[in-house]
Amino acid sequence: MVVEGRAFVNGELRSTSIGIEDGKIAAVGRTLRRGDRNLDLGDRIILPGFVDPHVHLRDPGLTEKEDFRTGTMAAVHGGVTCVLDMPNTLPPAIDVGSVTDKKAAIRSKACADYGLLAAITERCRPDRLAPLVVGFKLFMGSTTGNILMNDDSKIAPMMAEIAGTGKRVSVHAEDDSMISKESEGSNQDHLRNRPVEAEFSALRRLSAYRGMKVNICHVTDSRTLSAAADLGFTTEVTLHHMFFDAEGFPSAEHKVNPPLRDIGTRDALYRAFLDGRATMFGTDHAPHTVSEKSGEYGSAPGGIPGVETSMPIMMNLVRKGAVPLSQIVRMGSSAPAEAFGLSKGRIAPGYDADLAVFDSRTFGRIDLKKLYSKAGHTPYEGWEAVFPEIVMVRGETQVEDGEFCGDHIGEDVCG
Repeated sequence: MVVEGRAFVNGELRSTSIGIEDGKIAAVGRTLRRGDRNLDLGDRIILPGFVDPHVHLRDPGLTEKEDFRTGTMAAVHGGVTCVLDMPNTLPPAIDVGSVTDKKAAIRSKACADYGLLAAITERCRPDRLAPLVVGFKLFMGSTTGNILMNDDSKIAPMMAEIAGTGKRVSVHAEDDSMISKESEGSNQDHLRNRPVEAEFSALRRLSAYRGMKVNICHVTDSRTLSAAADLGFTTEVTLHHMFFDAEGFPSAEHKVNPPLRDIGTRDALYRAFLDGRATMFGTDHAPHTVSEKSGEYGSAPGGIPGVETSMPIMMNLVRKGAVPLSQIVRMGSSAPAEAFGLSKGRIAPGYDADLAVFDSRTFGRIDLKKLYSKAGHTPYEGWEAVFPEIVMVRGETQVEDGEFCGDHIGEDVCG
């Protein structure tokens, strides 16, 4: 197959022909010999498919909230061709048995490629798990699931073993000893109970692993970005921490862990993002049911769905000239792929033929009724967004004319 159009290659948009064979990009050039199939995309923009390094697809055990079929269908609708799924399902992915069982449960459901992370617990055997997972997850702060690990004497030996595997550790960096259990009625109360100092404390403790492959998830404060970079860590920012604040968005719909911060902290994080100080985007797609999120604040779970909407919102910022396209491609595609050792995220020979095609001159508004996620709610209803017109996973078309048209072809990046 040969795809022709304006493609993002080597840091710039240029008129390009992309040769695809056996799911891989075989050649990239000004002109290529025509293939068995040819697709001329004219002036539309061809980007490498986005890689989301942080999703919770709730499969197995919590599939009333989301499952691998609906979650990955939502992903490709947003231009995301590979997702990395977190381990706090039921049961949690913590050992060879639970990871193997999870793989069996989700196999043949995925519409996008995927990788699994295993949780670091006292039962973790990194040497045995490493061939099965794309990375590990350390929960220093309490969240969904009972897999908290906040004792330095137990974390240290695990980190030493993981270093030997070459895998990256994604960290929920909140010091649980600084999290209060006082009653809550709003996101301002939630912020009081989970102060930003808990994030700073966790990062100080992680400084013992300077230079190790560590990724700090859902950073909420610009100072954390700088400190993590000094330690040689990668960082991940979410749309919700850059656009929402606890005072202006007090309801459970916007309840998330770590919490929304104050306006000043939010704005400083967004400025740091614009300055290119974060490594990658992560949606922390964490769907819950409408009934859970619309109940009493104190009993509502934390989590916001975003895998379907975050990158289209970012592409709208590109359309408006607020953010350069090169930054979106770096943070959404090449950086997460490189961080987790994936042959994705670039339009270059040898890489997976994952492509997302946009017409940056057109945009729409997010309509809950048209979203594919099982969550059934979104805090981004009505926001401007540029959704992809065509999405390919390893050369197979999954989205055409903005609508899902594919099949469950997604593969595990770890086999």
